Amino acid sequence: MRQADELAALIGRLVTSDGVHETAIPRLALIRACQPTEPVHAVHEPALCIIVQGRKQVMLGERIYLYDRTRYLVVSVDLPVVGQVIEASAEVPYLCLRLDIDPVQLGALMLESKTDSNKQSEGGHTDAGPCLAVNPAAPELLDAVLRLVRLLETPRDISVLAPLAEREILYRLMNGEQAARLRQIATAESKLQQVNRAIGWIRRNYDKAFSIEALASEASMSPSALHQHFKAVTAMSPLQYQKQLRLQEARRLILGAALDAASAGFRVGYESPSQFSREYRRLFGAPPLRDVARLRSARAVDMLGA
Repeated sequence: MRQADELAALIGRLVTSDGVHETAIPRLALIRACQPTEPVHAVHEPALCIIVQGRKQVMLGERIYLYDRTRYLVVSVDLPVVGQVIEASAEVPYLCLRLDIDPVQLGALMLESKTDSNKQSEGGHTDAGPCLAVNPAAPELLDAVLRLVRLLETPRDISVLAPLAEREILYRLMNGEQAARLRQIATAESKLQQVNRAIGWIRRNYDKAFSIEALASEASMSPSALHQHFKAVTAMSPLQYQKQLRLQEARRLILGAALDAASAGFRVGYESPSQFSREYRRLFGAPPLRDVARLRSARAVDMLGA
């Protein structure tokens, strides 16, 4: 794992404080944590995440994904997940990078490399499936990632060389174990893209009630097909997905905008304060005020997306 060692040394030089650090390279962020973190609820957007030191777990629905320097994480649609750094110390901090996946670049690369967009897997299977996965980190992928991160030490080269390194990273991913899922991101009428249209609608209208029939129409699918594929992709139903978004936004409003629980619940679409408090407690493990007080005292660092 020579590449991981070099990446760890490089990221250690570039970021010396905990948190998520955006970089001069578009879509690339570097992350550091010197201790394990609290579980963080948030929406993970499409991205490649590579840990070079430490360990993390991400929970989607009831399933837990563990990854470290030997395995990378790929997310191919917006997913409400719970992320937690579980191995980190001041002496050996958690170090990670996140590269957001640009679907436009992915589509252009797929066309240029003459990838058969209809061949979603070796068996030609086109159904949407889980859109969060952990896979072994191949040396070829790490080589390309290392070249990209090295450019942060020679900023004058970023504009010319960063797009080349990013293209190679996407190419390696497209020819790896997540090839079928990534190709579906760039294929307009794939089941994944249809589900993604439904996801986008819910994210824009998370505070509004909706019917599964109206959402299915938005996705150009039948209600039964939408429900089936939505759950396969996100590990939850459309209504469960909306509930996660509502509660995460309410938590952000209480924590960051100093709203009281009733006002935050109403802002995100709840009409009943008791229902809001009950569902908030079920998701976060404590009533709103106690949960927010715990977060403030712990000073939890948002390590999601890495």
